Amino acid sequence: MLKAVGLMSGTSLDGIDVALIETDGERIGGFGPWRTYPYEAEDRALFFRALEDARAIRHRDERPGAVEAAEHRVTQRHIEALRHFLMEVARQPVDVVGFHGQTVLHRPEQRLTVQIGDGAALAAALRPFAGPSVPALVYDLRAADVVAGGQGAPLVPVYHRALAKLSPGPEPLLVLNLGGVANISFIDGDADPVACDTGPANALIDDFLTLRTGAAYDEGGRVAAAGTVDEAVVAALMTHPFFRLPPPKSLDRNSFRQWVEQRAGLDRMSTPDGAATLTALTAASVAAVLPLLPRRPKRVVVAGGGARNPTLVDMLSQRLGIPVEVADTVGWSGDALEAQAFGFLAARALRGLPLSFPGTTGVPTAQQGGVIIPGMPEKLNAMFRKNES
Repeated sequence: MLKAVGLMSGTSLDGIDVALIETDGERIGGFGPWRTYPYEAEDRALFFRALEDARAIRHRDERPGAVEAAEHRVTQRHIEALRHFLMEVARQPVDVVGFHGQTVLHRPEQRLTVQIGDGAALAAALRPFAGPSVPALVYDLRAADVVAGGQGAPLVPVYHRALAKLSPGPEPLLVLNLGGVANISFIDGDADPVACDTGPANALIDDFLTLRTGAAYDEGGRVAAAGTVDEAVVAALMTHPFFRLPPPKSLDRNSFRQWVEQRAGLDRMSTPDGAATLTALTAASVAAVLPLLPRRPKRVVVAGGGARNPTLVDMLSQRLGIPVEVADTVGWSGDALEAQAFGFLAARALRGLPLSFPGTTGVPTAQQGGVIIPGMPEKLNAMFRKNES
């Protein structure tokens, strides 16, 4: 087993999750510590400007407007987070680091996905504080899938399949991650997982609350709980053709912004009613994927930031009609799960195992991925020798 650290900065733009996991990329040997390193307000303001400027990108190497400055900032914040985690939290040598970066543009229909973050700079910064055995670094994990014709997302279903083996229960199992965008993994035994983005999750709610109140998110779902859902608006928003597309399919963080601006009439709603309606939209969009799956799931496990929103979890239970459990109640860490997943994926990349599958991203064949900067600690040398024999 390798000791792998995963770094994840998601579409909610709230901070960097760092987690340690023991894995060979197929099995999970154990979980180590994890931490979240929140972004400062000025970081988030820069990243939101970068999201706007990224719309002009036509080639994945372009860095127009604020995107270039945002890439430097993302890289520096990851260096700081990783340095603190390795020296003050993990306090042990690690074998590989999986670096997701920050997605600023996702247009798979144009074979284009952009995650900013300088992998080479992060790898160089590791050397002074990584101890006697410098870990390998794996980054840019989505690009190969998109170039091959896949959606580039979601990538974590193969990790969800490994997690499911640690918490046996009725299958099929649906793992629902509620980040800025919602995505699901349909797990049915050892079969290749089926996965897709289902629609907006926290992004629309967060942006609405920030505009109205200055708050970064609806803490505890309290604002939405005080409001009334406009079901007619939810029904109108659910006419978007995306919701009728079969898996696999994926979204950019801002894919539904204009659609909602034009059809929701949020400016005429109170803040609680608007938050309640957008929360209901997330639940309804997850429910809409159920008829598109190979079989009806028998249970749902919810992870990600949205799992801490009891109003959203209650709405999901009502609309899905399937038992819904929060990840932490089944022995998983809902907050650390995606960071753990990118440590797991980094280990898979080192072993040449596929990260994505036809049923998860629509790629024609199972696809390897990631750019690898070798650190070559002794454990990796031994693994490579074993693989070659």
